[in-house]
Amino acid sequence: MRTFPDDLAQAQQEWSAVYRGLAARPGRTELRRRLYRLSVQVFFHPYWQQRRPAPAAWRELRDLSEQPRP
Repeated sequence: MRTFPDDLAQAQQEWSAVYRGLAARPGRTELRRRLYRLSVQVFFHPYWQQRRPAPAAWRELRDLSEQPRP
């Protein structure tokens, strides 16, 4: 399993929470904007500068975001 930077893992965890919130309450402009900002933060994070992520890396990051953070 890869080790992701804490800020990247936190941004992905927030993205998942906002996504679930938007699914529960569609049409919320503030949630859509937050989701967009988090998407940019995760996708263009400096961690990905040296290596573009493979689908497996995205899956690992998403799986990590579903686990509670210590």
